[in-house]
Amino acid sequence: MPITFEDRARLAERELERRLHESNTARQFGFKLEAAEPGRAVLRMLVAARHKQVHGVVHGGILAALADTAGGLATYMVVPRGTRVATVEMKINYLEPVERGTLRAEAKVLRRGRNLAIVECDVRDEERLVAKALMTFSIGPAKEKRRRR
Repeated sequence: MPITFEDRARLAERELERRLHESNTARQFGFKLEAAEPGRAVLRMLVAARHKQVHGVVHGGILAALADTAGGLATYMVVPRGTRVATVEMKINYLEPVERGTLRAEAKVLRRGRNLAIVECDVRDEERLVAKALMTFSIGPAKEKRRRR
């Protein structure tokens, strides 16, 4: 029985969940995968005290990490399994301070080339667009398995 597009999408989403779980950054910050499909990934994060800077709002680096992680996962969804994806450039606009609630980062691949992918990401709280990111990711060869010595 041939594998369907839906089966591939489910497999890819499970792979993303596994990769996210293995990511130290995602675990430390509490990022959760909400949705994934080719060229799109959505992460969410419940704001906690550990995310806040001295003025009681979420630190910009946390928002950037959330957007970057969502962007990397969206890119991973449009390349062959095992391909290396790495951020080479990121620009982010912080539009609103965030004090509490749940943040949702939706990343979309705008263009995928042979070596680079351009991705945008909207970070929202329950009501507002709080940050907007534009990123470039390198698309490298599949990771070679290392032989143990």
